[in-house]
Amino acid sequence: MVELEKLAFDAAAFLANAGVGRTLVQLRPKQDFFSQGEPADSVFYLQKGRARLTVVSQNGKEATITLLSAGEFVGEEALAAVVGQRLATASAITPCAALKIRRDEMIRVMHEEHAFSDLFLKFLISRSMRIQADLIDQLFNPSEKRLARILLLMAEFGKPGEPEQYIPKISQETLAEMIGTTRSRVSFFMNRFRKLGFIEYNGRIRVHKSLLNVILLDHISDDEPARSATRSR
Repeated sequence: MVELEKLAFDAAAFLANAGVGRTLVQLRPKQDFFSQGEPADSVFYLQKGRARLTVVSQNGKEATITLLSAGEFVGEEALAAVVGQRLATASAITPCAALKIRRDEMIRVMHEEHAFSDLFLKFLISRSMRIQADLIDQLFNPSEKRLARILLLMAEFGKPGEPEQYIPKISQETLAEMIGTTRSRVSFFMNRFRKLGFIEYNGRIRVHKSLLNVILLDHISDDEPARSATRSR
């Protein structure tokens, strides 16, 4: 009797469909995948849409940690040896479709399917590199460069697609939280980016490739507002 060969594991199909320990979920803008302090009992795979990860301090101040796009996992802290609580809140920015994977099913497939564990490891390394880049950005770059970088990341420059993209609706308060500055400062830079043709800003923000000049060519320095104010006196 000929032994049947085991079917090759299809990671894409696994992440696209519901099944044992896996549920497809749809989220509206501002709806939470999970909230800070809840039990960390599952991992989400974002199939479609944009989301963000935020934390709230004991005194109620909220800060955005990172933005999420399709093809990313969120809630990976559920895989820790001891099941704990969520350290942050994940919420939708745009309408989102996601696969909710129970902790035990996620651990099983990682142990049994090398194709999946390789995919997940690549994601974790990419996330780690992104966090390092964010930290370097906060430590060494002026606020104008930090804003330009966030807008370019949200427009997903460097990925296949149209060269100029509309980004999901996001408030200036949120942008200020993300780059560690004030809303008035963000408003000043956004107006200047628009005047210089780097962005279009009429209800929604459209980012042009020329915004890369701010980062790559040091096109505008952070002390320009001070100089402009001095010249106007």
